Amino acid sequence: MRLLALLAAAFLMACSDSPAGTAQKAGEPAALPDGQARAILASGCFWCTEADFERLDGVIDVVSGFTGGHVENPEYRQVVNGNTGHVEAVEIIYDPQIVSYEALLSHYWRNVDPFDGGGQFCDRGAAYAPAIFTLDDAQRAAAEASAAEVEARFGQPLAVRIREAEAFWPAEDYHQNYAENNPIRYQRYRFGCRRDQRLREIWGDEAGGY
Repeated sequence: MRLLALLAAAFLMACSDSPAGTAQKAGEPAALPDGQARAILASGCFWCTEADFERLDGVIDVVSGFTGGHVENPEYRQVVNGNTGHVEAVEIIYDPQIVSYEALLSHYWRNVDPFDGGGQFCDRGAAYAPAIFTLDDAQRAAAEASAAEVEARFGQPLAVRIREAEAFWPAEDYHQNYAENNPIRYQRYRFGCRRDQRLREIWGDEAGGY
């Protein structure tokens, strides 16, 4: 189902180059304006993760992409074929005066199946494995504390990995803002994947999703 949607949208794909004169290296994050912060999270399909976080107050931008692997500037099909080591993830730019990193983590847990390390929902394979990519010691401490709370609540080990952040590579343009740009196709995919049904099974009234 998702592959058909991608084939239908593939003609929209375009590549963009970094502005001339910048010293930023490929894969390195751009400097943020004062008062903004960055988080990188993976919870399966990045279309869904992006849509889940764009609704939060204090979130400025969410970019779908890939991280955690060994291939520079990977393409989508490389990643889902499992040859790059990357997972689908999102880079979240947010205002910590409005939404804290801890609040992002709380939202994350309620939009992921924390017990499934083999993918998420209907998307299977290492490219869809859930993970929290921490950018500094403070984020790692917060992620570990939040994971401990979730584990204690359910009384079983979690499959979500907490990893040190690596280079983040934005996905092709047709993946960005997918839910907004392709609402009918996105809703069919999300419903068919039973993402929200599974979230409600785990979290009950606290579940994220739609």
